[in-house]
Amino acid sequence: MKLVIVDRDGTVCVEREGYIQTPDEWEALPGALDAIARLNQAGYHVVVAANMPGLGRGLFDSAALNAIHTKMAKQLAAVGGRVEAIFFCPHAPEEACTCRKPAPGLFHKIGERYKIDLKQVHAVGNSLSDAQAAHAAGCVPHLVLTGRHAPQADAPLPPDYPAATRVHADLAAFATAFIAEQEALAAATRAQAAEAGGASDPI
Repeated sequence: MKLVIVDRDGTVCVEREGYIQTPDEWEALPGALDAIARLNQAGYHVVVAANMPGLGRGLFDSAALNAIHTKMAKQLAAVGGRVEAIFFCPHAPEEACTCRKPAPGLFHKIGERYKIDLKQVHAVGNSLSDAQAAHAAGCVPHLVLTGRHAPQADAPLPPDYPAATRVHADLAAFATAFIAEQEALAAATRAQAAEAGGASDPI
């Protein structure tokens, strides 16, 4: 199974002060839904992994969260995209759970659900905690500069970020670079296989 993990707020949708509490407050970032559709069309399943502390703090309930995600799914479907599943941590920071990023618990649950080696998975987020959680789980971390607390585009990453973190302007830029890289790797693999298949032992 080919899988990409993405964060939600600040990666797929606009990040808001005080959390997104209603469907009306949910707004896709420019190009983000098309990026997910392009990943789908390239054969990748997309899964969301997100912290939802507003749920634990009682700012919204499960019904409101489901309504927000229904809106997201409908807008994705309109451009030919789909999110396979949404994994979220409902706890407030002070609850000290193992699933709130930067802890890797959500990623481990995804790996268990889909029985996939997380070292083969690329994960995209917009914050330090996203990159740290992805790295701790063994994923390849990618940072998009669309969140409220993202580093400056022309500045080096702060040292707290995993050294392997790859940086992109937004989710659309990630999708373009990632799909091109995977297609190049696939082409190189096919070429090597063809070369090996055409080889013959010397007489």
